[in-house]
Amino acid sequence: MIAQNIAYAAVLADTHVLFTTAAQLLLDLGSQESTRALARRLHHYATRGLLVIDEIGYLSYDARAADLLFQVVSRRDEKRSLVLTTNLPFSEWPTIFPNAGSAIALIDRLVHHAEILTIDGDSYRRRVAEAQRKSRPAPES
Repeated sequence: MIAQNIAYAAVLADTHVLFTTAAQLLLDLGSQESTRALARRLHHYATRGLLVIDEIGYLSYDARAADLLFQVVSRRDEKRSLVLTTNLPFSEWPTIFPNAGSAIALIDRLVHHAEILTIDGDSYRRRVAEAQRKSRPAPES
């Protein structure tokens, strides 16, 4: 929700925002059939005023996906704003990108000049589901 609010504020400030999930981004980049098409898509993701990549860490990716994400981050580094959401600390990112040599370099670029917000606590969705479950009448036997 914080990432969505940052994106919304950027839109209000007349900044071009692109909001995507990690899975969508990597599927899009990985499906490009030529070097030229991939270069165009990388340029697309590299040039938006704010790029929000949601849900990094929910799925595992191969080394190629890690390299593609690294290219996006590297092209934006110190030029454009980037917001990432993840459910894992950086120390666990090798589980997302196993066998990817670029994972350490990716993390290095991400944390340089970054504001990192760590949120501890129960999942919002879990709390809502629990509250809804408690508010339902008990089934009749």
